[in-house]
Amino acid sequence: MTAALNILQFGSSGQLGTELTAVLSKDTGVRTTVLSRAEADFTDPSAIENAVLKTGPLDVVINAVAYTAVDRAEQDEALAHRVNAESVEAMARACAARGVPLIHVSTDYVYDGAKPDPYVESDATAPLNAYGRTKLAGENRIRDHLPAHVILRTSWIYSASGRNFMTTMLRLGQERDEVRVVDDQHGAPTSARELAQAIGAIARQITGPAAPFGTYHYADAGETSWCGFAAEIFRQAGLKTRLLPIPASQYPTPARRPANSRLDLTKISRIFGIHPPAWQVSLARVLAGMKETRR
Repeated sequence: MTAALNILQFGSSGQLGTELTAVLSKDTGVRTTVLSRAEADFTDPSAIENAVLKTGPLDVVINAVAYTAVDRAEQDEALAHRVNAESVEAMARACAARGVPLIHVSTDYVYDGAKPDPYVESDATAPLNAYGRTKLAGENRIRDHLPAHVILRTSWIYSASGRNFMTTMLRLGQERDEVRVVDDQHGAPTSARELAQAIGAIARQITGPAAPFGTYHYADAGETSWCGFAAEIFRQAGLKTRLLPIPASQYPTPARRPANSRLDLTKISRIFGIHPPAWQVSLARVLAGMKETRR
């Protein structure tokens, strides 16, 4: 009988944490300890370090926590840095002390979006905003202290719960006759459930002696603009709201966003055998799940 995989998961209530808990709880070969914000406060790096050092037995640590308020980070970069870099460094140090690998989720915002093609993992990073800078700092601190890591850069995460682009569009589609949405920023919407399933699959492949550690891209397959994403949400949800495509210059925000957030998925497919579904298929699954829940 194969021994269960013991996983420590940081984050229980965010989009990814919620989906990870659901995915891992169904895996009979996994024992997961899930820590909430009250149990592991990411504004206190020592609390994160102690959580890793005191939890046991332990095979893999997964970090599903981040400061993700992109615009607010422009005014409070110090707090974003503490959560996204300092506490991540403490986690990496503790993982190194215990000899356990870490799966950490990062972002497409480490890139400036100037490249005309999808980004590969080796492309130069150049964040445009405070959030991206703090997430890149977290990546680099992991690399400095813990060779046994998988960093997953992802894009445009959404889920059935919480505040995100999809739930906002569903609300606006019911409240308004027309909605203005940016049409000159491109990327791939990523279902938090699909990302959680990918993380679960990776966790099983990084406990052996020849684990393929490093930085990877994960997003749902394909590409669109924010306006294209909204159009598909309205189409699949049966909403008749009129969409007005606008340039980002007509929707100013405190934080600059990259025009190109497309991520090349070749590496994760080749190394881990993970083949993300088309983003339209993932969206259909999320909307179907929401419909089923309401019954």
